[in-house]
Amino acid sequence: MTTNEIIKQLFLAFSKQDNEDFIRIAEEFIDSEKRKKHNIAAKQLKDALYASAKSNKAVIHSNRYRANIPIPRDNDSGFPLLEVREYNLSWDDLVISNNKKLILEQICNEIQSTDILATYNLAPARKTLFCGMPGTGKTFCAKILSSVLQTPLVYINFDAIISSYLGETATNLRKVFEFIKNGMWVVLFDEVDIIGKNRDDHHELGEIKRVVNNFLQMIDNFEGESLLICATNHPHILDPAIWRRFDEIINFELPDKEERERLINLYLKPIKKDSNLNLSSIGKETEGFSPSDLQLMCKEAMKHVIINNRDVLTSIEMNYVLTRYRERHALRQKNGGMRF
Repeated sequence: MTTNEIIKQLFLAFSKQDNEDFIRIAEEFIDSEKRKKHNIAAKQLKDALYASAKSNKAVIHSNRYRANIPIPRDNDSGFPLLEVREYNLSWDDLVISNNKKLILEQICNEIQSTDILATYNLAPARKTLFCGMPGTGKTFCAKILSSVLQTPLVYINFDAIISSYLGETATNLRKVFEFIKNGMWVVLFDEVDIIGKNRDDHHELGEIKRVVNNFLQMIDNFEGESLLICATNHPHILDPAIWRRFDEIINFELPDKEERERLINLYLKPIKKDSNLNLSSIGKETEGFSPSDLQLMCKEAMKHVIINNRDVLTSIEMNYVLTRYRERHALRQKNGGMRF
């Protein structure tokens, strides 16, 4: 639409008291100003549009886009290709090394300063790769970023994207990118190695290689406002070309003793603890445990207390679950790190 047409549509939406349509058209106008590099004007219009509802901005975005744009589905199975989720977390819920937390905070700060950066012809980091063993916090960090940015999380279901008809897989990917270009989201491509495998792998079919090429092109060509996060448990099998597509790469490692102790305290927060319970010792004895392992162990300890009609967690329950989970951990290591 031309500028005059947009203004006319704005007036019509106002006269009909159609708030949803008014916001949609106003944002189209703001986007057109951005494309013209009128970044200061675009920022002023954006601030004015949400002046009285700044805290509800994410809700307005979330509800409007979910209402007007259907969730894309696989043509063959009919399964949804993605899920839209919302979380209410904060930095206080995150236990991670200070260096990695600073990187995550920088990502948020850059996105929140998009308009200011644009005046210097700079853009925030919007394409991030999370690497690390299962259970080390990659998905949880995506939830934290979604919460801090007050932006819904779009979780990509690769099980549905990989169609039984390989030609449909690229089509499904295009549907996903068509969806996420409308509005601002935190988009999590979990287990991206499923479609990001090395194209030099001689065991892979030519069609799979074409899917990898398509995915790389879509990542390259994406110019939306969303934060794209690709997560992998197997970085060694990723195609080399994938690595240079990202503005930021974060390697998630197993927590050290101090982090394990903080995580155990966090996970056991809902229950009263015996004064003689030494959580520092538990933190020391859980070397090699992931945050996911620790969370499951703490949940089981609390369940033992509750189902036995007690209200205080003691060393008896903790030592019992610690023994069990150390056995599980040893078995997993024996079987090549397989998750149970």
